[in-house]
Amino acid sequence: MATSDEEYLAPVINLFGDRSRAEEEGAQTPDASSEAAESPAVLRALPTMADFSPPRSTEGHSAAAAEPTEAEELAAPSHSDRRKSRDGFSEISRISMRALARRGVSSFEMSQFLGTREFDSAEIADEIERLEGSGLLDDAALAETLTRTLRERKGLGASAISAELRRRKIDQEHIAAVLDEPRDDEQERAIEIALKRAPQLRSLDSVTAKRRLSGFLMRRGYSGSIVSAAVAAALESGAGNSSGGPVFR
Repeated sequence: MATSDEEYLAPVINLFGDRSRAEEEGAQTPDASSEAAESPAVLRALPTMADFSPPRSTEGHSAAAAEPTEAEELAAPSHSDRRKSRDGFSEISRISMRALARRGVSSFEMSQFLGTREFDSAEIADEIERLEGSGLLDDAALAETLTRTLRERKGLGASAISAELRRRKIDQEHIAAVLDEPRDDEQERAIEIALKRAPQLRSLDSVTAKRRLSGFLMRRGYSGSIVSAAVAAALESGAGNSSGGPVFR
């Protein structure tokens, strides 16, 4: 089939903006923006704001804020290691040592004390284990010290001592061990205390004096049978009659 020469001619391009010639020939200059808007392929190729944003995790957080991997956690220093002091002790160790220097504390009391600070439960458990392993925390030794002090300085009996040790959260096995005292020793101590107290009751009649002295000894933790024997020994001896008061019988 024959073709005309016009089919092989290149389209006319208006280099100098000659719109009149194009209009006369009925040609229309294509609009690049309209063609791009009409072409889905071109729209997909255009960059959007998402292309310039940092990658997001599935929870909507940036990748920089993602949770550390297990390897990173193992390589990172522990909470205690990050707070080492110049002398090599961690902060929790320095605080616990200062507490021990001030007074004797039980393991439970130390745990409670450290819990009021900023340390987590794992740090506290490790520190308690360290102190117990080195003998700095020893509930058995503390029970012995407290018992000796309460007996000799305050004149307390077994029940009062036991109550104080329980208040300090010391195990019952340690309490039983330190209170395993011969009855005769406790009886002698109760009589000694009653004899010292009786002169202060010399102005009272025997019934009142007996009641007051019995209450005094019982508040100090002595059992009923020991109290009765101690009161009888103190009042019948005439300890309250040093100034001419009534004889307790």
